[in-house]
Order: sequence, then structure tokens, then C-alpha cells
Amino acid sequence: MTVPWAAEAPPQTQPITQNDDVVRSRQQVRALAQECRLSLVEQTKFITAASELARNTLVYGGGGEMRAGLVERHGRRGVAAVFADSGPGIPDTELALTDGWTSGGGLGLGLSGARRLVDDFVLDTEVERGTTVTIVKWAR
Repeated sequence: MTVPWAAEAPPQTQPITQNDDVVRSRQQVRALAQECRLSLVEQTKFITAASELARNTLVYGGGGEMRAGLVERHGRRGVAAVFADSGPGIPDTELALTDGWTSGGGLGLGLSGARRLVDDFVLDTEVERGTTVTIVKWAR
């Protein structure tokens, strides 16, 4: 998925190398979700998904970064976040996206939970290359 970043606001990058960075990532997406005027429920969904993915980037990917910003497509506004790491990758994406499956240690949502909370979800992973997950929540 090519992210349709809004022209007036280029994405912000947040390194994710320690626990405090997960908190900063969550704060950054919260501010963007508010700026996009998502409803409180939609903000909570997006922030929860982003928090899970930031934690996964740190714990399973060995660290990486999040790029987040406002997006625009066909006259609709939204907020997007892209989580990227150079970790071990996910050997079995079908299993990793199965409801209820967890490798432990996260919020218990797993990738499938994060996917359910957003409007667009793209997982790009390859063993020994790393993982990139892109999420978007569109304003209603």
C-alpha cells in the first residue's frame, strides 16, 4: 500500500528502540487522530492498534521506527501509521493473523486484533528481512 500522505503535513518519524518510545508513539498517534477529528471511539481503536504494533516493533522486531501522519484519499481524511523493523520477520503470517493467536508479551490483541481495529491494514514481512505494517483509520 502506498500511503497517501496529506500534502500539508508530511509524516513524522518516531524511533522505537525502548519502552518510552512506545509511549511516545501512542502520544503521537493520539494527537494525529484528534487533529483528524476522529470520534473518540475511532481514536481509541487507532491508538490501541498503534500501541500493539509499536510494542511488536520493539519486542519482536528488535526496534525500528514509526512514521505517522494525516492522509487523504478521494476527498477523505484519515490518519496512518507505518511500523517498520529489520528484525527476524514473521515466518507464518497466516498463523500470526489468526484470531486469538499470540506469541505472548503484548496487549493480547496480536496482529489480528490490530487489523480489526483499523480500516486499512497491510502486512509486509519476510524472514530475515523484517516487517512493515501499515494501518489507516479514515474519518467518518
